[in-house]
Amino acid sequence: MIEKLNGLVADFTVFYQKLRHYHWNVKGKEFFKLHEKFEEIYTEVGDQIDEIAERIVGLEGTPLHTLGHMLENTALNEDPDLPGGAEMVARTVADIESLSARLQDAIQAAEEADDRPTVNLLDGIHDGLQAHLWMLKAWQG
Repeated sequence: MIEKLNGLVADFTVFYQKLRHYHWNVKGKEFFKLHEKFEEIYTEVGDQIDEIAERIVGLEGTPLHTLGHMLENTALNEDPDLPGGAEMVARTVADIESLSARLQDAIQAAEEADDRPTVNLLDGIHDGLQAHLWMLKAWQG
């Protein structure tokens, strides 16, 4: 379980930084909406990273804590580009879909281990991501 949770810490850390990158660099007529939305999501993601890491500690593990380890263990890619707002949203949607799949895998493992606290934590995170996914897809039209 600790390995799966550390994978999520890595994914969410890369996602967090990508959202900050988009927040800082979005331009154009949708600036105000997207700037605010990216900040909303990365603020939630920052809290979620902390919750997952604390669950790892509660399971007597050690959360990943270096950027190098995050990059070695993530299923997401960093984004060195400066895409336009619509592409930022498309990439965020793709990342949320990837995160959702990895969360579902971890939830299934936690259920099999009868680890209710982890299931409850990850279910809540998954539900929040699904709400953002719906809103971003609605923005895309």
